[in-house]
Amino acid sequence: MISIDNQKLTRDYHICRQHSVTVCGTLELEDYGLQAAAFASPPKWHLAHTSWFFETFILKPFAGDYEPVQPAYEILFNSYYNTVGQQFPRAQRGLLSRPTVSQVLAYRQHVDDAMSRLLAEEDHPQRVDIFQRCRLGIEHEKQHQELFYTDIKYSFSVNPLYPAYENKGVRSPASTGEMHWCEFPGGLFEMGVNADQNGFAYDNEMPAHKEYIEPFLLANRLVTNREYQEFVDDGGYSKPVYWLADGWAMVQKHHWTQPLYWLKVQGKDMEFTLYGLQERQASHPVCHLSGYEADAYANWANARLPTEAEWEFAARQQTFNAGSNGSLHPQGAVHDDAIGPLFQLYDSCWQWTASAYRAYSGFEVSEGAIGEYNGKFMSNQWVLRGGSCVTSGEHLRPTYRNFFYPEDRWQFSGLRLARNS
Repeated sequence: MISIDNQKLTRDYHICRQHSVTVCGTLELEDYGLQAAAFASPPKWHLAHTSWFFETFILKPFAGDYEPVQPAYEILFNSYYNTVGQQFPRAQRGLLSRPTVSQVLAYRQHVDDAMSRLLAEEDHPQRVDIFQRCRLGIEHEKQHQELFYTDIKYSFSVNPLYPAYENKGVRSPASTGEMHWCEFPGGLFEMGVNADQNGFAYDNEMPAHKEYIEPFLLANRLVTNREYQEFVDDGGYSKPVYWLADGWAMVQKHHWTQPLYWLKVQGKDMEFTLYGLQERQASHPVCHLSGYEADAYANWANARLPTEAEWEFAARQQTFNAGSNGSLHPQGAVHDDAIGPLFQLYDSCWQWTASAYRAYSGFEVSEGAIGEYNGKFMSNQWVLRGGSCVTSGEHLRPTYRNFFYPEDRWQFSGLRLARNS
């Protein structure tokens, strides 16, 4: 039986919606349309698409008196839902000078007003469906808040002025300690979540199922810039022996020689961040690696990437601590024996795993267009676990499954090493 708290849902809805506008507060008007690559969307599009989601999946089917602001928005701001209909080409989102920023904000207000009226209808015959879809819409918007940071960072990075999203310096903590190996016994454990558990989870985290793993070792922290620099200095990008064939093809095609956002400026090792161009900190975790780079480094280090089952098994042994340090850049490991032997599980970088993104046994695709949310992407991608410095706190949990193509680098993605026991 689903427990519905309309007041809490309405409050969560408006807090989430306001946060999307708030994170755009440091932008100039010209920044709202930036799209430096097909994989990155402009801030204005994120603001509109998240409104389109509530309009399309809640207001149109459940609010009988709802009138769309502009029928063409159904095409302009449809991301990938083929069941809904046509989509404006993803690579051309930056060409949409209209609607203007003010018109998009007015569209958001129009949707918010209609959602407030609908959520107030406690006797609505489809109240349960509205509740479930609204909860999904809120979590979906939080995903786009994270994408806002990763996308604007990439779009700013191609500008030779290296503009800062926020004018702060990157904090430099004390030197990170040596990497240690934590031993885990493995065995049979329950992985994933059940649909009837308390709290929200995405369909790709379900169902809970039994998984058997052999004993293994997991590094207590993430790989640092200093350690990855040793791989670069040793010719890691010129030795195909460390690379998967597809990864080596990417190195050759894109001329990779170091992680994304690493730069040498006047003889100094620098890194582009959301705080602009900053001196690279050796103790900070290496970030913005593709899965191929993470795998190659692991091979070079006589280790491997963990499977997602190993990662979840280890994370479940840990006292959950997913508090944000308030930084928009990954920070060095801070040891806290009270939470367990593993550090940087959630607050620094997403961690590549060796697991393909596939459905768990018993996974069921939801009916209708909502079924396109996760299921259809279970092909040719790798799973990342944990969270990053720009991930919503509500998404930090042992079971969350992030997924990207192994050549993707613009996300806050790093690596944690594993070994056989």
